[in-house]
Amino acid sequence: MPVVLGVVLSRVDLRGVADISGRLPRPEPVSEGSVAAVREIVDAVRAEGDAALARYTKQFDGAIPSSWRVPPTEVAAARERVDPSLRAALEAAADSIAEFHRGQASKEQTHKRQGITIRSWEQPVGRAGCYVPGGRAAYPSTVLMTALPARAGVEEVVLCVPPDSDGMVADVSLVAAAIAGVEEVYAVGGAQAVAAMAYGTESVGAVDVIVGPGNVHVAIAKQLVAGAVGVPAAFAGPSEVVVVTDGTVPAEYAAIDLIVQAEHGPDGLAWLITWDPDAADSVEKAVAELLLDAARRDDIAATFSRSGHTVLVDGPEAAAEVVDFIAPEHLQVMADAPEAVISRVRNAGAIFRGPLSPASIGDYVAGPSHVLPTNGTARFAGALSVRDFTKPMHEITVDSEGLAAVGPHVAAIADAEGLEAHAQSVRLRGIGDKVQEGSDNE
Repeated sequence: MPVVLGVVLSRVDLRGVADISGRLPRPEPVSEGSVAAVREIVDAVRAEGDAALARYTKQFDGAIPSSWRVPPTEVAAARERVDPSLRAALEAAADSIAEFHRGQASKEQTHKRQGITIRSWEQPVGRAGCYVPGGRAAYPSTVLMTALPARAGVEEVVLCVPPDSDGMVADVSLVAAAIAGVEEVYAVGGAQAVAAMAYGTESVGAVDVIVGPGNVHVAIAKQLVAGAVGVPAAFAGPSEVVVVTDGTVPAEYAAIDLIVQAEHGPDGLAWLITWDPDAADSVEKAVAELLLDAARRDDIAATFSRSGHTVLVDGPEAAAEVVDFIAPEHLQVMADAPEAVISRVRNAGAIFRGPLSPASIGDYVAGPSHVLPTNGTARFAGALSVRDFTKPMHEITVDSEGLAAVGPHVAAIADAEGLEAHAQSVRLRGIGDKVQEGSDNE
């Protein structure tokens, strides 16, 4: 079959351009209509509970589950129905993910100075909610990548997964939940699932933190409930990838890695950056060839048509500048001297270095969570981690030496702020009339 290239990736030529900000396409902002639609769902679930869950689940998923919570017996039975090789692969992935996140667990720290002892630690929340997409496909990897970081310290972990048209959750997702030690699985998805976990319903108990990727409506819902529950700063929306290459690796490597993230569906982002025009031509041709037999050709083509670009730049430094402007979820650098790009990058959710490090390794088995910042939020946020399920706490103990050393400073600052009781709290303890000589820098 002859290859029909068509327009797969649109070209942006930045060679010789000093100010790139006005030349690069940006993702369309979230529309006010989308926000309003999601707010209606969130408010309805908060007010009506299970009744709203039933209405929206029927509308969006086509069927209402016989029980919102998947019975534990059904979770156990799913384990026997899944192919043993797949079960083994999930268990191997879980081992890597759990080991990595155990290493992130915070240790208690003690700091002493001037008779003041401060003990600090990261306190896990009591109950965490994990959202895992469904409908278009099952994502057992996301079950592991959300639940296992939570399980590093959280006692109760809740999982929400959209049901299929029969009102069921895929066996493979249930098996992943069992492997991750999740006891509560609910067959509910979309913005309504986020609202249920945030506010609680008759069937779904409220949680303290909600994590997990999803479509733009799920991401908006998490933003709307932030404050009622903890929500990581990252906008975990449709998948993104930027591939940087200089033509020294096979074009098929760059092409397939652009396709990998694009096959998640429309609204994502897939960019190729290179300073070699021949490499740009080769990768675009390889993309077109691979698309001919791609199982999700329509989804991939939709992503490319909306947000698929080839960017020509002057060199590695300019490539890094474009990467930082985009702040992509996934960054893959396949070049003869990858450090020339990577050392200059500040904004990326996860970086994959070299020709043998496709993002799919990070998606499944490397260890760090594949729940990553999208929509430019890699400028200030990173991968989901144990810290997203904890809150910093500390305890302060002051002895007589410490009170004598700092009490006068407390009184002086409190007097300046007009807070008499603050000053009195140390003066009543016999301290605070004057700053003792030499007390400030001991």
